[in-house]
Amino acid sequence: MKFEEKFDWQLLFIMCCFIAVSVIALYSAQQSPQYDSNFAVKQLFFYGVGAIMIGGMLLADPEDFKRISWYLYAFGNLLLIALILAPDSIAPVIKGQKSWFQLPGASLQPSEFMKIFTILVLARVITQHHEKHKKSLKMDFMLLAKLIGTTALPLLLIMQQPDLGTSLVFIAILGGMILVSGIQWKIIIPIFLTIASLGTSLILLALKMPQLLDQYLGVKEYQLDRIYSWLQPTKYEDSSGYQLVKAMRSIGSGQLYGKGFGDREVYLPESQTDFIFSIIAEEYGFIGSCVVLVLFFFLIYRFTAIAFNANHDYSTYAMVGIISMIAFHVFQNIGMSIQLLPITGIPLPFISYGGSALIGAMMAIGFTFSVSYHQRTYMFGD
Repeated sequence: MKFEEKFDWQLLFIMCCFIAVSVIALYSAQQSPQYDSNFAVKQLFFYGVGAIMIGGMLLADPEDFKRISWYLYAFGNLLLIALILAPDSIAPVIKGQKSWFQLPGASLQPSEFMKIFTILVLARVITQHHEKHKKSLKMDFMLLAKLIGTTALPLLLIMQQPDLGTSLVFIAILGGMILVSGIQWKIIIPIFLTIASLGTSLILLALKMPQLLDQYLGVKEYQLDRIYSWLQPTKYEDSSGYQLVKAMRSIGSGQLYGKGFGDREVYLPESQTDFIFSIIAEEYGFIGSCVVLVLFFFLIYRFTAIAFNANHDYSTYAMVGIISMIAFHVFQNIGMSIQLLPITGIPLPFISYGGSALIGAMMAIGFTFSVSYHQRTYMFGD
């Protein structure tokens, strides 16, 4: 088959739509007097780097990624360890987090790449476990332990930064891949119910008896401000609830049709990153917001179709990890902008400004293109 017949033009079209939405939204965001950077041009540069990466990944078979997955995983963990040990001159503490290497003219966030490396390794763990072991309750517990152990190392390193938002993404990836790993539901359901109950209990303790969290877990009351400001944002509008209140006012003021390009009235600092959805909602209203949501729906639908049609189990498991990652990012980012969820600092994939986040997401797209391209090669083969 020719390249034109094997290439996934549908996925390319969806990505072109995301590029247009991102550049337009960022161009509007940079009009604020507080900025002197051209976010739109920089974002196009990052997209260009991602496109080159996709071109290289497209040529590799998914089995190639499977073979090198442990090497990528080890490299990513080494970067995370180096980040913790690096002096502040190389890895400065920004807003209480030590999450970036400061390079000449750019910054690098290793956790964004580690998401993809972990997905590739988890898919390999599941595949090889099923190849080597027969189905049984004992083997299911063993597989669960392998998946949790593999995810635990990067998760603990990222929590040391500390980066709660990215940590939650790793948990979402792990949860999604456990669901499709073949582990029996009588194991999965009690675990998920226990985690949900524990999370709910911690939130209730934070609200009713924060002194207990301080006494037994060392969680200080000021560290719970995000929960307090999430539930009562107007009460904390002058401090931790400022961003949320501004975001909701921005979204609400857009109403049905929006105010039009560049006609924003609500001032929202750092809106080019985590709160880019607020800009879209204010300028293009409910209709514009729905267009963005529909784009994500089509993207995840395309991912799902590729996963179902993949030639190998490894590709399917890895695609589930990517779907879990992207879906959680979208749900959490938009959810925190409308007070559905607490603010965690998770960007909106392919739209928010940020080099590491965008290139990491493009790595996921590159793997997806590879799966789609090579599955068609063997469609009528053995």
